[in-house]
Amino acid sequence: VNFNNAAGNEAGFISVQAGGLGVAYNTVSDYRLKENISYDWDAITRLKELKPARFNFKADANTTVDGFLAHEVSSIIPEAVTGEKDAVDKDGNIVPQSIDQSKLVPLLVKTIQELEARIAVLESK
Repeated sequence: VNFNNAAGNEAGFISVQAGGLGVAYNTVSDYRLKENISYDWDAITRLKELKPARFNFKADANTTVDGFLAHEVSSIIPEAVTGEKDAVDKDGNIVPQSIDQSKLVPLLVKTIQELEARIAVLESK
């Protein structure tokens, strides 16, 4: 399944992996499509703003999961959240926000790298 943006360019796709034993959810990430690339940003500070929680969905009171509240993530990693906080349709029904937790992965990886660098400095003393 392919997904295109408003300009008709490929934005991502879902595919069956080799051997048919897995599914890949792909977002376009080619360097030639990017600009203003920076590797110098503080991931630890941003990560510490996230508030992981344990909760259950009202529709499934017997299943507790780990996750985030979308509106709390939206100010830290806005690209991970879709929808508006407290939105309702014309009949007053909830129009829920959603979160793409895969968008948190770069922040997690950068935080690990920063922590590893701190550990290396401490170990060298």
